[in-house]
Amino acid sequence: MGDSFGPVRDHVDDDPVGAGCDGAGAGVPRKEPIRVLVVDDHALFRRGLEIVLAQEEDIQVVGEAGDGAEAVDKAADLLPDIVLMDVRMPRRGGIEACTSIKEVAPSAKIIMLTISDEEADLYDAIKAGATGYLLKEISTDEVATAIRAVADGQSQISPSMASKLLTEFKSMIQRTDERRLVPAPRLTDRELEVLKLVATGMNNRDIAKELFISENTVKNHVRNILEKLQLHSRMEAVVYAMREKILEIR
Repeated sequence: MGDSFGPVRDHVDDDPVGAGCDGAGAGVPRKEPIRVLVVDDHALFRRGLEIVLAQEEDIQVVGEAGDGAEAVDKAADLLPDIVLMDVRMPRRGGIEACTSIKEVAPSAKIIMLTISDEEADLYDAIKAGATGYLLKEISTDEVATAIRAVADGQSQISPSMASKLLTEFKSMIQRTDERRLVPAPRLTDRELEVLKLVATGMNNRDIAKELFISENTVKNHVRNILEKLQLHSRMEAVVYAMREKILEIR
């Protein structure tokens, strides 16, 4: 069971399982199998995952979905323990579906399994409620181990992505400290409205619907906000909103 889901490689660099945690499956053995919903727009990939996970006595694939919209419906119906989901899919992507799944199946834990190593996707997935973010280059053994670890309450992030996350946070802290010496620029009332919604995790489409404006207008507001505040990402905007008490997490 050492096959790889991703492109053929000479080896898998680091073990993504346990990135940022103390190990996998260290808790009390489960009496019931971990119920998994597999979500990916490639039927062959879904089938491959099912075949691999079927060999694990403590893991049971209870359903599959081909996109985010179908995943939300299946999660509401099946109430899985784990949702193993791709990021980029037609109709509705995995990150967008993540928030809805947490609403219809609150106990479900979501692992993004994707080829996307984009930092923005990682940040958005975490904000949307994902507990894991793994690249498809990992081996099948590592997928099963990650499922067990997340089911036991741990977080799982591929080493290369965890490194990017830590680097970005360090950079954000440094830039935040530097900006404390400079008076905060004034945002318009509309920009403050948009910033508050960005900080709650909404994407541009949802913000547009909430404020009854076009998605392009939202993009322009977000760009203006980042330029005025001298920020580089939406995540930094969230940190700013919290620090300035524009948004408070309760």
